[in-house]
Amino acid sequence: MDELLNRLGGDRLTSRQIDELIGLARGIAADGDLNIAEVQFLQKWLAANLSISEQPVIRTLYQRINDVLADGILDAEEKTALLETLNSFSDRDFELGEVLKSSTLPLCDPAPPLTFQGITYSFTGTFLFGQRKHCEQAVADRGGVAGSLTQKTQVLVIGAYATESWKHSSFGNKIIRATEWRDEGKPIAIVSEQHWAEHLG
Repeated sequence: MDELLNRLGGDRLTSRQIDELIGLARGIAADGDLNIAEVQFLQKWLAANLSISEQPVIRTLYQRINDVLADGILDAEEKTALLETLNSFSDRDFELGEVLKSSTLPLCDPAPPLTFQGITYSFTGTFLFGQRKHCEQAVADRGGVAGSLTQKTQVLVIGAYATESWKHSSFGNKIIRATEWRDEGKPIAIVSEQHWAEHLG
């Protein structure tokens, strides 16, 4: 009985902490800007509340913030990606721990086999693998090229934590553009982060 009560109490605590974190995320992202002090504050809060880190999205957020702060600089791309993550999180666009059901994304079906040597990749969304630059580095390490989405891009990889409202998010334009090119017959594949990660070997 004690164990059950502890578990129920723990569930309540987790829920309250998550609500608090959503409030923090919303407050920090409200002005559409981020500074390093705000990110450090969020990092300290997450570190102090690691009991909720069983939640994959929160663990991802904590890792992302640690990565961003590792060099002590918050550059423009890091700021944009982090704001996108905080907005998605505070809007509860993704259920905690739930990866988006891929049926709502215009992924290639069936997903094509992927190679890297000489292949041009572009990444959009929020990734379990790490920041976008880490994903791009993984491609470069295998002989591929990664960068902005252009008509020469051969593979667009969509991060695991895309949201149900992806069409309205800042990375939605990339997905729509790639889908239009694919519909026009251009040789671009649109795949999930999970599919891409399975080919890293």
